[in-house]
Amino acid sequence: MNWLVTGAGGMLGRDTVAALTRRGEQVTGLDRTALDITLPASVEEAFAAHRPDLVVNCAAYTAVDEAESHEAQALRVNGEGPRNLARACAATGARLLHVSTDYVFSGETRAAPYPEDHAPAPRTAYGRSKLAGEQAVLAELPEGSAVVRTAWLYGVHGRSFVRTMLGLEASRDTVDVVDDQRGQPTWSADVAECLAALGPLIGPGLHGVFHATSAGEATWYDLARAVFDGVGADPDRVRPTSSAAYPRPAPRPAYSVLAHDRWQEAGLPPPRAWRDALHEALPLIRKESPS
Repeated sequence: MNWLVTGAGGMLGRDTVAALTRRGEQVTGLDRTALDITLPASVEEAFAAHRPDLVVNCAAYTAVDEAESHEAQALRVNGEGPRNLARACAATGARLLHVSTDYVFSGETRAAPYPEDHAPAPRTAYGRSKLAGEQAVLAELPEGSAVVRTAWLYGVHGRSFVRTMLGLEASRDTVDVVDDQRGQPTWSADVAECLAALGPLIGPGLHGVFHATSAGEATWYDLARAVFDGVGADPDRVRPTSSAAYPRPAPRPAYSVLAHDRWQEAGLPPPRAWRDALHEALPLIRKESPS
């Protein structure tokens, strides 16, 4: 099959191209300069040139705080862009994997992880824009698409919380990190492997929403301590604090833990435990300079 990855210059896009290449797939990765998904003509040109059988949409407006004052711009990229891709897939018979986010939920504290079919209730402009993209994809390509939600991503490429903690460990005696937001630290390379395995299975018998986050859960404080410990530093140099100490334009979810039930339906394993992934990722992140 012929794969097309949008947003291929970003963290997840780069890892997805790499995962598909390792599997021996034919894959074309296009970054924002090569394919602007907000422009139908740009999408049509890309489909005509590359004739994809499977499209993975990693292109997104991810500036959560900036979206509060630029919601129309976020909606163009996160809502209209996926609609353009879904329409092109419907016209050509291609299938679509669309990457989404935990921000489509309210983020209020719950007793159990959010299942895939839980009713969305975004509280931020970013979350509303991503929900619009989900709805567009599922409406335009109901049996030929999958929405794959992920959260708390870190990777070898680009900026992330994990890379920030590595920098602070080297430059500060102590670090204050919020301990009242709970989620699932997730290595982008693991999500890329999930996308590569799921894509060929999508069709009339298997479609809809999947959650691709690591198993287990943690607070940002827990994650920071694990990063320090993973590089041989004293985790007690990380001190807990509350979200109130770091006010942001967009409220952060207090609870972002997602359930993974649909992977069993697909006959595929969900991502592994977050601590196992972090252990493998840390040496690679430390070797790679930010890009």
